[in-house]
Amino acid sequence: MYVESDRGRFAWGITGSGHYLDKVLNLAARLDAVDLFLSKAASEVLRMYGHRVAGLCERMRVYTDNTASSPLVGKFYHGHYHTMIIAPATSNTVAKCVCGVSDTLVTNIFAQAGKCRIPTIVFACDGEPVMCSDAPEGPVVVYPRRIDLENTQRLRGFEHTKVVTTVEQLHAALTERIKCLSACYS
Repeated sequence: MYVESDRGRFAWGITGSGHYLDKVLNLAARLDAVDLFLSKAASEVLRMYGHRVAGLCERMRVYTDNTASSPLVGKFYHGHYHTMIIAPATSNTVAKCVCGVSDTLVTNIFAQAGKCRIPTIVFACDGEPVMCSDAPEGPVVVYPRRIDLENTQRLRGFEHTKVVTTVEQLHAALTERIKCLSACYS
């Protein structure tokens, strides 16, 4: 996957979930011109899964949640980003996005992307009634609550937002977005 960096960048938010984290990071690393936005929980989870933030900085720009006002959101208003991705997105993040709460770096950039009509892809961790997920010790079976499934469904109704629930769907959505960008810029 490749998109020319002079046409804008991918804004990629990571929240506090390890759900297919390695595969998600591999997808992000395959993109040209991607900036990672890490919630405080994401920084913790990355370490639990053996990823160093410093190592990610070698491949892409990394912004961490360490200010109350999130001055980075201004980049969305100035055309720095053509696509917003949240992957993986915890049920907590999905619930906040659905309710309009923007109190973390990732939920704040989701809100700003929406206000700027920037196409957004959300890989919701809790999208199926029974799921196998990665934990630091190995795979675990999880049973998302009804409210989590309902919030994932509500998020599907948001403008300019595509919700996916598998890594394969995330890959397909990214491929589709790249084709759209290529057509726009050619």
